[in-house]
Amino acid sequence: MLADLTYTTDNKYLNFDMTTKNSKIIQATREKVYNAFTDKNALEYWLAPNNMTGKIHNFDLKVGSGYSMSLFYHDSETVGKTSDNEDRFSAKFVELKPYEKIVQSINFQSAKNEFTNGMTMEVFLEEIENNSTKVTIVFKNIPTGIDHKDNETGTEQSLEKLARYLSANKSPPPKKTLQETADLYRRGFVLR
Repeated sequence: MLADLTYTTDNKYLNFDMTTKNSKIIQATREKVYNAFTDKNALEYWLAPNNMTGKIHNFDLKVGSGYSMSLFYHDSETVGKTSDNEDRFSAKFVELKPYEKIVQSINFQSAKNEFTNGMTMEVFLEEIENNSTKVTIVFKNIPTGIDHKDNETGTEQSLEKLARYLSANKSPPPKKTLQETADLYRRGFVLR
């Protein structure tokens, strides 16, 4: 984690340029990894951290466009940034350099000021030996309401899920069973 922090007298920090960086070597070519970052079904499968389920509402893969996504907490007691158990954000593609780099501008949809500032996500794909790729994700200007450690942990979990997704060569990801969908509704999740 890289950060420029100033602490207040109550030991909370003011975020001037909160940045996190996570890397993982994934046993897949840069092309396969890039495709998993730019495919709606793949993103829904692997992008949400372990304690969440993802749902993409719209998707347009081109610079200047992007997607909106909801992350639903499995734990009904966790309060989301957007609603009771939901974090919803919009992501705009700022740069798409096939098989090398993806830059997104991300904005959470929230009435809470500590989540309203946009952050930047940069993804770097570096080819290494044995058809493997080093994936590095850098988040810049993380909103003050997002704990940097939670961001790092969530990104680590997402990278683990990405590695599992690519190693299993899932295409497309499995649909939710009727029971899984009923369980989500029972816990108050509304899938749109």
